[in-house]
Amino acid sequence: MSKAFRQEQIRKLVRARPVRSQTELVAALHRAGVEATQVTLSRDLKELGLVKTPAGYAGLEGTAAEGATPAAELGHIAREFVRDLRPAQSLLVLKTDAGAAPTVAAALDRAGWAEVAGSLAGDDTVLVVFANPRLRLTVERRLRALLAG
Repeated sequence: MSKAFRQEQIRKLVRARPVRSQTELVAALHRAGVEATQVTLSRDLKELGLVKTPAGYAGLEGTAAEGATPAAELGHIAREFVRDLRPAQSLLVLKTDAGAAPTVAAALDRAGWAEVAGSLAGDDTVLVVFANPRLRLTVERRLRALLAG
């Protein structure tokens, strides 16, 4: 079975009904006669621009999968899921909707901002680490501008 076929089946399943976990998606694919490992599925979801939302996996218009730049993708995802920015010295805490932190952190990583030393995502919180408070302030301003639209 081809990658294109498997990815088309994933699109159909996600459009047809809420799919809330990769385990649920693997089972639905299996019932449709499509075998996929969790690792393969993770790659497919990323390539398809599907993100986990509180309502299940969904495509976001304007994501990299549709040709947008990583910065534009981050802007869209930030506006969709980030609820608050909380600075703390050389750290920035991003509060998100429940379940959305990994999506936000992944978009931030794809943006490739040199000021960011790293990020760590929980369920509804992303911790962004910087080498110094000046770099944190630069990114905080950039994020606030993205959130403003």
